[in-house]
Amino acid sequence: MPTTFRIFAHIVSVIFHPLAIIPYVFGFLVYSNPTLFGFTSERMEGVVVISVISTAAMFPILAISLMKALGLVQSFQLHSSKERIGPLISTGLFFLWLYVNVRSNDSIPPAFSFFVLGSTIAVFLALVVNRFTKISLHAIGAGGMLTGMAFILLSFSYGYTYVFIPFTAIAFHVSDRALLGILFILAGAIGTARLMLHAHRPDEVYGGYLVGILSQLVAIRIFF
Repeated sequence: MPTTFRIFAHIVSVIFHPLAIIPYVFGFLVYSNPTLFGFTSERMEGVVVISVISTAAMFPILAISLMKALGLVQSFQLHSSKERIGPLISTGLFFLWLYVNVRSNDSIPPAFSFFVLGSTIAVFLALVVNRFTKISLHAIGAGGMLTGMAFILLSFSYGYTYVFIPFTAIAFHVSDRALLGILFILAGAIGTARLMLHAHRPDEVYGGYLVGILSQLVAIRIFF
């Protein structure tokens, strides 16, 4: 494979790491439709943002780092199914903790709470499936992101999203259909990147998409 393609695949894998998906969806909701949230002050918003990012991403990363330091995992790539057991359990518990907190917080809308529940279900399903095959966690995240965002855009959007150019006064709006198209392409790019890096077989990627999609559909069913 050409070096350029491998670099592209690595960049996509890092940017759309499974642990980044919840913060991305949260950031989109706060950015595109802040009226959904019941923040009474900027300080309260800041505390919630830090809590979400810490619980969904930083704490799991610290837990995996500790496991690596103790020799329980060989690398952050988690090449074998056995290495994934500890990280999946710890991540699932952190996600469950996050869900309990956002579900009981009146300032957090169902538009985000259901996604956290779906992500939690996905992690524990991945833990079960991991006993039989090295399912793609990136594909699980991609499938969950696509499904959750599709429901959010269809149910909690005004039909478009304002996009502001940083450090300028320029803003334009993007239709929900265009955003869904972009998300579909991104989900495909994530799975393709994992195949290009030979990190997974095609069935492991397709299985990951399926787990991510079904987990979010179950969460939607529970909430709505």
